Amino acid sequence: MGMIIKPLVTEKMTAISEKFNRFGFIVRPDANKLEIKREIEALYNVTVISVNTIKYAGKNKSRYTKSGLINGRTNAYKKAIVTLKEGDTIDFYSNI
Repeated sequence: MGMIIKPLVTEKMTAISEKFNRFGFIVRPDANKLEIKREIEALYNVTVISVNTIKYAGKNKSRYTKSGLINGRTNAYKKAIVTLKEGDTIDFYSNI
């Protein structure tokens, strides 16, 4: 357990969730599709049909400020898009 870091709740993922019954999660970089599927089914009590994973590399960023040029880097992460069985859904806002 512990493969899922956090759910992705963005405008784009919300639109995809409503239209195609797919949900996004940020997962650990070493997680595989079977582990992700098992953990989602255990945590949210749903049936997972498929899992698609995407690895994002960190990018170099720089910005000009009053004190000069600041260089930094965004984090690298792995994203999982999970397709659920028709009729199943995940409510991220249920315990607010």
